Amino acid sequence: MNANNLMANNPMKKIYVAGGQFRRSVFQKLEEWESCKQAMVAEIDPVSKTSRTCVEYESPKEAAADELPAILFKATTLRDNKLHICTSTEVMIYDVPSFRLATYISLPFFNDLHHVYPTPQGTLLVMVTGLDMVAEVSLDGKLLRYWDVMGEDTWSIFSRDIDYRKVPTTKPHRAHANHIFQLGDEIFVTRFHQRDAISLQDPTRKIEIAIQRPHDGFLFNGLLYFTTVDGHVVVANPRTLQVERTHDLNKMSGPSGENLGWCRGLLPVDERFVWVGFSRVRPTKFRENLNWIRQKKQTHRPSHIALYDLQSGTCVEDIETEPHGIGVVFSLF
Repeated sequence: MNANNLMANNPMKKIYVAGGQFRRSVFQKLEEWESCKQAMVAEIDPVSKTSRTCVEYESPKEAAADELPAILFKATTLRDNKLHICTSTEVMIYDVPSFRLATYISLPFFNDLHHVYPTPQGTLLVMVTGLDMVAEVSLDGKLLRYWDVMGEDTWSIFSRDIDYRKVPTTKPHRAHANHIFQLGDEIFVTRFHQRDAISLQDPTRKIEIAIQRPHDGFLFNGLLYFTTVDGHVVVANPRTLQVERTHDLNKMSGPSGENLGWCRGLLPVDERFVWVGFSRVRPTKFRENLNWIRQKKQTHRPSHIALYDLQSGTCVEDIETEPHGIGVVFSLF
């Protein structure tokens, strides 16, 4: 199917991409937590391949590490024209489509935030990946409760007296939990290292995502969709907590064998078509996070978003994001 015809017949004609603009350094290789100098949201038209910048943002000094802080937008939740979004150390709510900043929260224990998720009760669940915890906070910034994603005592591992916004990284993480979703009142998180999605209220209830480390995970049209960093879309049944389908995006993208990039950011259009985001792979000293790359050719694709037809097993469209200012793709909405 021609991509122009597909998008013309689909109500979602434009896509918002959240992430960050690369920081360039001639003199040193930058680690992942140093890689972005500015957070961005761009609106991309898949048909015309044009874009407009909706938000450009830099964290204030008091809410960032002192040297080479990574400033980028992480995973988003769009609900009722409110965009819930985070940087590594801040939670924001923007009105959409005006992108007026309505709410701002930054607390000392915020480190390497990955996702913010609004609850039906009007509170926010914040994925504090740097401390491997989920925090529930009020809109005025009060900590209401928290869960350690490994079931341990967070404050026996970390100090309540440290401003973790100023700490560049707490890696290696125990779980590197990434994404939050709810099944009824039950809160689940994806855990990178454990390759699962686990209930915070009942850790015996979990979804095994054994094929590779998961990133995004959310409920869409009665099914759970996950990305894995090596380029798979995993579909699970929320009632049985069992994986029902796995789609290999590498095979759908053609026979070249190139590394597609760090896969995260997932936007289902319907049960057939999904947009997926990929970020250019950059050096890291935590090599175990990139073991999956060793199976592929050492040629790396630029950061891009791609539209996949899960029914036919093909890539319908592919758009590079770096020309639109976004080097690290984190979330699509």
